[in-house]
Amino acid sequence: MKLGFLTACLPDVPLPEIAAWAQDHGYEALEVAAFPRRHDRPHMATHLDATSFDERAADKMRHLFDSHGLSLSSVAYYDNNLHPDAQVRKANHEHLRACIDAAAAVECPTVGTFIGRDPSVSVVENLRQAEQIFPELVEYAGERGVRLIVENCPMEGWHVDGYPGNLAYSPELWEWMFDLGLYLNYDPSHLIWLGIDPVAALRPYVERVVHAQAKDAEVFPQRRNHYSVFGQVIDREDPWASAWWRYRVPGLGDVDWRRVVDVLNEGGFTACLSVEHEDPVWGGNDRQRTETGLIIAQQTLRPLIPA
Repeated sequence: MKLGFLTACLPDVPLPEIAAWAQDHGYEALEVAAFPRRHDRPHMATHLDATSFDERAADKMRHLFDSHGLSLSSVAYYDNNLHPDAQVRKANHEHLRACIDAAAAVECPTVGTFIGRDPSVSVVENLRQAEQIFPELVEYAGERGVRLIVENCPMEGWHVDGYPGNLAYSPELWEWMFDLGLYLNYDPSHLIWLGIDPVAALRPYVERVVHAQAKDAEVFPQRRNHYSVFGQVIDREDPWASAWWRYRVPGLGDVDWRRVVDVLNEGGFTACLSVEHEDPVWGGNDRQRTETGLIIAQQTLRPLIPA
């Protein structure tokens, strides 16, 4: 098992600087953000530009990672593959294919994505649509030696009422997507606030986990008693703010990392545990605080994952 982190937490820092910092601070791998450059989403990171990733870019990236003794654990492009707008959905699929091509060019084993959801139709109808869409994408990836991995994030902010916007949030849905040839990018933080035991949920499915993300979650039970599990309704200005829980870096939330890592090891997991830093206390636009959050995560996880 290797310890890495997702570069999306440092969107304005060039990848060579991130790689040098990672090497200096005890990380062994990077999960590289590859969101398309869009004026309406300037906060999204593009550390790998899949739209122009040619052989020269591939050689440059291989040299960068080799020179810092790092592995490229996954290409990260998490978007809505069931977007209700047909043109946006098509563009998302095209960019996902470009990310697969880029991953193949540098022999990166996985590309991360979401199932997504069209909130205008039922969950069952969304599942039927996904069953038509994903086999072709899985085949495209497989022909290039790449596995598609899906993170179990509910993406509640994509839904107008804060309900799940990514249909991969529970073990029931994991089993469904495994039948489509997809793999799980396991993230225990989401299970914490959903009321699912992260360890019990992981144990039966370790063989389908080929990449994992290390993010924590802090729950405030008193607030949940007031707002319910669905979160604040009145005056909820931020669709991503439930008002009763928040993401934290590993070690500052409620995930039992000792048990999670132990189950991964027992199940034969040898890929990357990648810190996904979305901690509002140690994040935001402050690079120094963000890097401090990554140091806290590294100090929490490193004793569990010998270098």
